[in-house]
Amino acid sequence: MSFSIQLYSLRAVPDQLALLQQLAEMGITQVEGYGGVFAEPESYRRAMDAAGITMPTAHLGVQLFEGGVESVVALTQTLGIKKAFAPYLDEAERPTTKEGYAAFAGKLVACAQALAPYGVIYGWHNHDFEFVPLADGSIPMEVMLEAEPSLHWEVDLGWLLRSGADPVLWLNRYAGQIQAFHIKDIAAEGENLDEDGWADLGAGTLDWAALIATCQRLCPDADLVLEHDNPSDPIRYAVTSAAALSSILGGDHG
Repeated sequence: MSFSIQLYSLRAVPDQLALLQQLAEMGITQVEGYGGVFAEPESYRRAMDAAGITMPTAHLGVQLFEGGVESVVALTQTLGIKKAFAPYLDEAERPTTKEGYAAFAGKLVACAQALAPYGVIYGWHNHDFEFVPLADGSIPMEVMLEAEPSLHWEVDLGWLLRSGADPVLWLNRYAGQIQAFHIKDIAAEGENLDEDGWADLGAGTLDWAALIATCQRLCPDADLVLEHDNPSDPIRYAVTSAAALSSILGGDHG
């Protein structure tokens, strides 16, 4: 099974175009894009092609749809994106009620419906705040997925686990809506404080072999994406984490 790496993890690398060749030399041939690499999509696509890199998934904020779907479609077609996910809401933008989250889920589904004729799936990527109960006790992520059963979900397992939620429960319940997973390890308490408590895959506290086996069993068509929100050495992170994930998957790079 193949996997990607989220380019946000590698944002500190000075030459983002040369990075693509470095990734290919590591055996990583798929990336997940984000806003920082979309400024000149045609040039970026040429660099991807030269390195033998593809971009099956990406993070595209809902604000990109405000001017119409045409520019979003053009971006996905230029870069070959097949699945895209809204990545985040700043605290000031987050709904504070069950009704607000249900409405936001509806907005995501409307964006998905606009992209669907072009063969692109669109959905939501979680952090931890979606698992924090609202004033009425409801859980935002549950509200979103229940309000819109067609809402697609990229599960960030690291943030889900950091929130204290049970990933097996959520995966079993919403497997039909899951389109991708972020694979992100958590350091032991008090360690890697300069990396916001995250760790290279395999160097943290999580049993990724068991977690990935569950992901593959329940969601065999979901994409796997490596991510670290703040690695102190992004190239080290990419090398070690790709090797660890490849080993878990039986040597299959992607």
